[in-house]
Amino acid sequence: MRWSGQQLGVDQAGTLPGLARLNNLVRSVQTPDFAGMTFHEVLAKSALNHVPGPSSMPFSWTVNPYRGCSHGCVYCFARPTHTYLDLDAGDDFDRQIIVKVNVAEMLAGELAKRSWRHEPVALGTNTDPYQRAEGRYRLMPGIIDALASSGTPFSILTKGSLLRRDLPLIVDAAGQVPVDLAMSIAVYDDELQQSIEPGTPSTKARLATVTAVREAGLDCSVFLMPILPYLTDTRAHLDEALRQVKAAGATSVVYSALHLRSGVKPWFMQWLAREHPELESKYRSMYYGQNAYAPKEYRKWLAARVAPLLREHGLARGQEDPATGGVRSAALTDAAARRSASRTEFAAAPDALF
Repeated sequence: MRWSGQQLGVDQAGTLPGLARLNNLVRSVQTPDFAGMTFHEVLAKSALNHVPGPSSMPFSWTVNPYRGCSHGCVYCFARPTHTYLDLDAGDDFDRQIIVKVNVAEMLAGELAKRSWRHEPVALGTNTDPYQRAEGRYRLMPGIIDALASSGTPFSILTKGSLLRRDLPLIVDAAGQVPVDLAMSIAVYDDELQQSIEPGTPSTKARLATVTAVREAGLDCSVFLMPILPYLTDTRAHLDEALRQVKAAGATSVVYSALHLRSGVKPWFMQWLAREHPELESKYRSMYYGQNAYAPKEYRKWLAARVAPLLREHGLARGQEDPATGGVRSAALTDAAARRSASRTEFAAAPDALF
């Protein structure tokens, strides 16, 4: 890609409503390879973000090398994060991508601090670290190296088949720290998938990535989420999805029904009215008012449908991290096991401490 000489005049009216007010913007880039898209390169002031977690682990940590995502998933819960820069949660989220070009260097510095406790770090819980621009910016190799060399466990959740580029690095990292991987593959109907996730790799390409991860000797979960009411929740669709997931070699499946936050709901409903107007009233009755989640009755019905299919295909149900929504780190499970063992040992021989 030819990126040199592509800088935009960032002071032009309407170019960068919010970013123009920041003091960390390096340049804005357009290229024919990404028609209709603009990449705003910024110098991040920090890399680690902390998310309050359950009492057993005070914080979960995330790193987001990009803001906005060219995958263009209509249902993406992260869309409202663009509005803090006066960018909209619709087209701008898909086409105005913020790139933290120094994120790996910032992360390495933060992980080197004596105060860092080596808690798990999640990638892919906001916008996808392996969206198409990663092929140009190559931010993930530096991030992976910083995490592994500092002894920090990490997880990656992605829709991007570009993960395969970094598999040798990830395998090496897994020899040093716990590493957890998951592919997000929600739709197993090609036409629907391209309509609702227009910038993503195909379902076939993502399943092939699961297989590549397994062949590299690592576990790989599949996030079958969101399941879309009346679109991907039929027994036939779920059965075929799990058949393909099993054939790809996935080690577990995490699933949940669609939820629509307030900033995402208008964008999704606009798509639904255009592509599936016959379902518009049904969705409005399910996700009425401020309701973000599908009704409890629907979620119970869905669980009753999926559970026997998981057993039928010999797939374990995976665990979602309760704080980040990404892959639950094996480091959390190991820490819980150690605490449990310690409590058991104390209960068995409390006098030994006195």
